[in-house]
Amino acid sequence: MARPLRIQYEGALYHITCRGNERRDIFKDDDDRREFLSILKKSLAIYSVKLFAYVLMTNHFHLLAETPLGNLSEFMRHFNITYTGYLNRRHGRVGHLYQGRYKSTLVDKEAYLSVLSRYVHLNPVRVRAVAKRSIDKRRKYLNTYSWSSLPGYLDNKRRAVFVDYSMVLAEYGGDTDQARTAYKKQLYNDLSDGIDMTDGMVVSNIVGNEHFVTWVRETFLKEENRREQPSAGMIHRLCSRDAILAAVEKETGKDIGAIKKDKGDLRRIMMELLYRHGRLKGPEIGIIFGVDYSSVSQERKRLRERIAKDPELGRLFSGFERALSSLKI
Repeated sequence: MARPLRIQYEGALYHITCRGNERRDIFKDDDDRREFLSILKKSLAIYSVKLFAYVLMTNHFHLLAETPLGNLSEFMRHFNITYTGYLNRRHGRVGHLYQGRYKSTLVDKEAYLSVLSRYVHLNPVRVRAVAKRSIDKRRKYLNTYSWSSLPGYLDNKRRAVFVDYSMVLAEYGGDTDQARTAYKKQLYNDLSDGIDMTDGMVVSNIVGNEHFVTWVRETFLKEENRREQPSAGMIHRLCSRDAILAAVEKETGKDIGAIKKDKGDLRRIMMELLYRHGRLKGPEIGIIFGVDYSSVSQERKRLRERIAKDPELGRLFSGFERALSSLKI
């Protein structure tokens, strides 16, 4: 049987799952879980992926993530390889960690973002031993389960910097105490009544309303479109060098001369945009800024590290990318 086509495009939302090989554990202890989240945080920053929800189980994990650059395959390849390498080194193991490819379900963000976030967060109480408990005991277990993004949805003080909570909570009135209470109430209702995930399953790897599924089929699943789809590395359109420079100048009010002199994040952002969206190589970017290619590489690495620690900088970078979207050719 042919494997489902990997549908990738800018701004796509996915429910991603990955299980241990032969259903074996992928976490030996909490140190592994902490390192997993550290690697996840860095990978999200490197590939500009937005994470709305996650949960770590014993032998698998779930992510609910959006790819503004249409680069799911690149993101997951880097993320899974990096964590597998860490686990193999730490525990002296060899071989595959995961059971085949990760599974990704394309999601209609407008209709199913909130539903999928709750589905992800309820995973800890679906474990057979926990599922047999009373509703009250399952609620208590869910409230004390640390290895998911749920604590940040229920308590503003327990948020992870690499999770975007605002998009889901917008459906409940915004990022407020009232919205968090409403989300919790709906989650508890789901705990009692269950979530029927088949409502939007019109195609095996797509969750969405009829309009969304039709659009995906027309755009990506027709036989002629299968042949025409670009590879993962070229999924998003490119910008010319001049278009990128003009967009940054417009957004900042600074010309290229001023940006060249900037020793902070603005120059690094410009380098990264030229590399990602202009497909310029290190030496070509170096010529623009009057530095060698190794300096370009170091500056881009420094930007990724800074974004991983500073969500505001990540949002600033995403803002530049959105500004470019109308200029892409």
